[in-house]
Amino acid sequence: MQLYSNSLTEYKRLATLEVKVGDLLIGNNNPIRIQTMTTTDTMNTLGTVEQAIRCIEAGAELVRITAPSKKEAENLLPIRNELRKRGYTTPLVADIHFTPNAAEIAARIVEKVRINPGNYVDKKKFETLTYTDAEYEEEIDRIRKQFTPLVKICQEHGTAMRIGTNHGSLSDRIMSRYGDTPMGMVESAMEFLRIAEDLNYRNIVLSMKSSNPQVMVQAYRLLVHTMQDQLGHCYPLHLGVTEAGDGEDGRIKSAVGIGTLLEDGIGDTIRVSLTEDPEFELPVCRDLVKRYTSRADHTPIPAIENVPYSPFEYKRRESIAVNNIGGKQVPVVVADCSSTSGITPAHLLPVGYNYNADTDKWNIADAAADYIFSRELLSFALPGTLKVIVPHDIWKDAEDKEKYMPLFTAEEYLLATDKSAVINFIDHNTGVTLPEALLLQMANDHTIVLCLHSSNEHAMPEVRRTFVTLLDRQIQQPVILKCFADATSSDEHLIHYATETGALLLDGFGDGTWLVSEATGAQAPGHALLNNIAFGILQATRTRISKTEYISCPSCGRTLFDLQETTAKIRAVTNHLKGVKIAIMGCIVNGPGEMADADFGYVGSGVGKITLYRGKEVVKRGLNSEVAVDELISLIKENGMWVETN
Repeated sequence: MQLYSNSLTEYKRLATLEVKVGDLLIGNNNPIRIQTMTTTDTMNTLGTVEQAIRCIEAGAELVRITAPSKKEAENLLPIRNELRKRGYTTPLVADIHFTPNAAEIAARIVEKVRINPGNYVDKKKFETLTYTDAEYEEEIDRIRKQFTPLVKICQEHGTAMRIGTNHGSLSDRIMSRYGDTPMGMVESAMEFLRIAEDLNYRNIVLSMKSSNPQVMVQAYRLLVHTMQDQLGHCYPLHLGVTEAGDGEDGRIKSAVGIGTLLEDGIGDTIRVSLTEDPEFELPVCRDLVKRYTSRADHTPIPAIENVPYSPFEYKRRESIAVNNIGGKQVPVVVADCSSTSGITPAHLLPVGYNYNADTDKWNIADAAADYIFSRELLSFALPGTLKVIVPHDIWKDAEDKEKYMPLFTAEEYLLATDKSAVINFIDHNTGVTLPEALLLQMANDHTIVLCLHSSNEHAMPEVRRTFVTLLDRQIQQPVILKCFADATSSDEHLIHYATETGALLLDGFGDGTWLVSEATGAQAPGHALLNNIAFGILQATRTRISKTEYISCPSCGRTLFDLQETTAKIRAVTNHLKGVKIAIMGCIVNGPGEMADADFGYVGSGVGKITLYRGKEVVKRGLNSEVAVDELISLIKENGMWVETN
């Protein structure tokens, strides 16, 4: 199988063409560039300039500004001139949707223009269209006529371009032929890219964004595969998870999608799309990128000669069920309490178990850990289905062998005479080959759960390499992804865990997570944060849904209401709706298409006006923003998806 990367075990940046954006070089092994987008009204020249400066001083190497119509495109000139007058030479990018004439104006002013192939020429009406091959070619000719003038202007002015496909805004034409698929996303961009190549214009960056990291990763991989196959070279790639949201969830979702690709050397520039002020996106970008500054010097990992799974589609690795782990069951979460001694019921509150001494009852949260790991036996009765993993030598003294499970090394397990009849966890560092005797024993031992981790700087691919061994040997024992981090901030912990475990989960590998912090003192994340991250990773990879999901676009100059304030307001009244997906979009550009697979949508349709969607269907149009949140709740109730809080 031709893949998307030269190696799945050796860290090496994907070879791409070099693109010049002003004085900035992207691709061709230049540093991974970080960027963001302003949220001000583009007609507010000074406001946009001031925010752009804050972004530049926070580290942005490119700043994108929306230009939804000719007047905003023309106003890019005074914005650019004022920035240059103040001594800022950072390249500017015009963001274009629907309006080719705005793109043609902007391309004469700024260093780069972003177009969306889903709506640059085509219009989206959610219609199913049927074409003969000849009729389809006529549509491509229509695109060529509309797109060629922009290419010519870019060539004349030395302007770069991003062809930026979004999963949610694929045209009706693409949807009708390819469906709502990664292949449809790739073909949407390739149609424009082939035209540019015919015109000998190569100053292009591409992106394949989606609010679903699973779709996003598959689309980028497929794009690389397609470019290598059809063109013989690859263009630089701009990575991002669109409408990631805010807070921990937005950072986790972005790290899962962007980090998965960076792990395999894919990506030349990144943008983290948070529903926050744009300067707050840059530290997250920096934390993601700095992980790869010395990655090429990692300890060698044995090569994968034949890939026994498809990296272009999600399929969970088949595993046997060992008690509540593996099989068709959702991945479990192990909370690491190894550094806590004298554990009391209060210590379990951060991992989802609230004990009421007056009633002698436990309240168990939706995001409650399934196991805790401790180095001691507990002195109280355990709540619900919670079980405790302890080292084997401590487990021997446990009276309740249904609630306590032993943890062995591979060598200990092979020599042990006393084992659990329920589950035996085996801790294994993938830098060492699994013992042949253990591989042979697993054919008949249905109590084993492997806990895989790596101390290699290139850890995720080393663990993935062990999964390939398990697939090759047809070993189906469940696997817990055990991930260690020694970071200096909460964000760095979050990014490390989300990248290393999220990348494996997106490939269908893993039946649980076990996050371990090796940081001490003030730098150590609390149990609550680690638990939130674990469940957030499972939610972002769509492998276990434990809370409401918000698909929330970052603000930009098109936004018709205060996105941050509105998102917080909607969260406050809906965050108990487990599994419900709510999209909060600032304008119609990020409207029904961009919401992709949301259950409900809250979309700005005019100043102070909101349109509500059920899926991609308009339900209520032109609501005043003062009543729109209440109307959204009514809509959720009408569709039987509302749950009253206690």
